[in-house]
Amino acid sequence: MIGKLKGLIDSYGDDFVIVDVGGVGYVVHCSTRTLQNLPSVGEAATLSIETHVREDMIRLFGFRSDQEREWFRLLQSVQGVGAKVALGILSVLDPGMLATAIATGDKASVARGPGVGPKLAARIVAELKDKAPAFGHVDPALIRLSDALDDRNAPAPVSDAVSALVNLGYPQIQASAAVAAALKQAGDEAEAKTLIRLGLRELAR
Repeated sequence: MIGKLKGLIDSYGDDFVIVDVGGVGYVVHCSTRTLQNLPSVGEAATLSIETHVREDMIRLFGFRSDQEREWFRLLQSVQGVGAKVALGILSVLDPGMLATAIATGDKASVARGPGVGPKLAARIVAELKDKAPAFGHVDPALIRLSDALDDRNAPAPVSDAVSALVNLGYPQIQASAAVAAALKQAGDEAEAKTLIRLGLRELAR
């Protein structure tokens, strides 16, 4: 099994890169996010590799970090998630964002992945929620805020502030994180307009 490749970028395809290792070109399928962050043709690159072996083919999947590869494996433990869907999710969410989305129950962010409908997103969140914190740092305050919003127990200023940021076009996960940070600054008694102002400041960083 191949677990790692280190070589020169030979060329790019729509969903793959060819890595030249000692004169041998390996076709490595990657997420869009990974492809966008690899160097130019002719430059050196290192990829963590997941090898899938079937009767009719051997396919390599490449990742910028071991953590991303572990998420690729973990996602496929959920029924209905194959390699293509897992790569699609990792194309729109990096490991940290994915860990936060799952830990906070943000099904909408997970559903942004190509081929991921609402039901599959809900299944991914439900089955992986207990495992998410192990794969990335998630602010406990953000988890508490998300749970309060889900249970509709959040104070009105908090839910109003999150709704306002979402209405401005920010994803739920980013809006919740910004308001959680604003709460730390302003305190639990802060008004919605204060949380919105501080939240926007957080989002602008």
